[in-house]
Amino acid sequence: MGKPERMRLLAGGCWLVDHVKVIDRYPELDGLCRIEGESVCNGGGPFNLLVDLARMEAPFELHATGLVGEDDNGRFILELCRRHGIDTSRLRTTTAAPTSYTDVMSERTSGRRVFFHQKGTNAIAGEKDFSFRGIASGHFHYGYLLLLDRMDEPGEDGLTGAARLLRAARAAGLTTSADLVTEVSARVPAVVKPVVPFVDLLFLNEAEAGAVLGRDLRPGGRPDLAGCAAAAEAIRGLGAPGWVVLHFAEGVVAAGPGGRCLRQGAVRLPRERVAGAAGAGDALAAGVLSSFLQGRPMETALREGVAAAAACVTDPTTSGGLRPIAECLELLDTHGAVELTAEARA
Repeated sequence: MGKPERMRLLAGGCWLVDHVKVIDRYPELDGLCRIEGESVCNGGGPFNLLVDLARMEAPFELHATGLVGEDDNGRFILELCRRHGIDTSRLRTTTAAPTSYTDVMSERTSGRRVFFHQKGTNAIAGEKDFSFRGIASGHFHYGYLLLLDRMDEPGEDGLTGAARLLRAARAAGLTTSADLVTEVSARVPAVVKPVVPFVDLLFLNEAEAGAVLGRDLRPGGRPDLAGCAAAAEAIRGLGAPGWVVLHFAEGVVAAGPGGRCLRQGAVRLPRERVAGAAGAGDALAAGVLSSFLQGRPMETALREGVAAAAACVTDPTTSGGLRPIAECLELLDTHGAVELTAEARA
């Protein structure tokens, strides 16, 4: 018998380069801070997810789709994909706009970040810039909702470009997932709700879920665990065919078929091990997807998700901390998990 064919995982959406600067502190306006380290790395949901999966040695063929500029940042994306074995034959290039990039200012002591974002090609990417060519079966991950201007616009059919793209992926026989960028504004429900029925796994944090539903899911600075679980179920009730995975710093809850609601605490990583939080949400999605798409139960997938997120934050870049999943799980085994009770405490 021949060797079984590996699953194809295609990721598309916003492609960008992160220029990460670790600073000693956030200054007041007109004040000064010191840059203690800097690096250039992958950024944006699809790029982060694919590099994470490559570094985790997930058993998938990895493919990229979307739009980048014909410039240094675009060439950086193509070269980094090549080094990680990610197929870029469906990744288009253009001279109409620069490749999107973000300056990430990461405070050394807290790991908290501020982002200065150049939309670039992400502002002009449309449905024609995505291709499922040659992907007859497998999985399609889209990110981020709320960050690609044209893909977030509704058409005459009432669907956004992202919703139509995900619908087409499912019609082509692919399973699907999607992720959001954090935005709290009046437009969030109109962008997110049309997508929900076409997504098998939807990833979002408590701020994003709150923006979709008009709820505060972190009153007093702590996650409302019961509220997060109810929010995940409410978003699933918008027509989601599979799972809604709602994550926050202290852990994750997931609402799924049959009224199932699961919870998993984050790794109790010592504060001195935390180098930055950039890419942690994408690492969690990579861990969950890698496990779930290999047929493991969602309980296991959530464990692998928080383990991948913990590995991510040990490095200031978006994917530099990722390692094979067995090594990520060692962090969970060594340090244990946050106990998610009525009041989650890190």
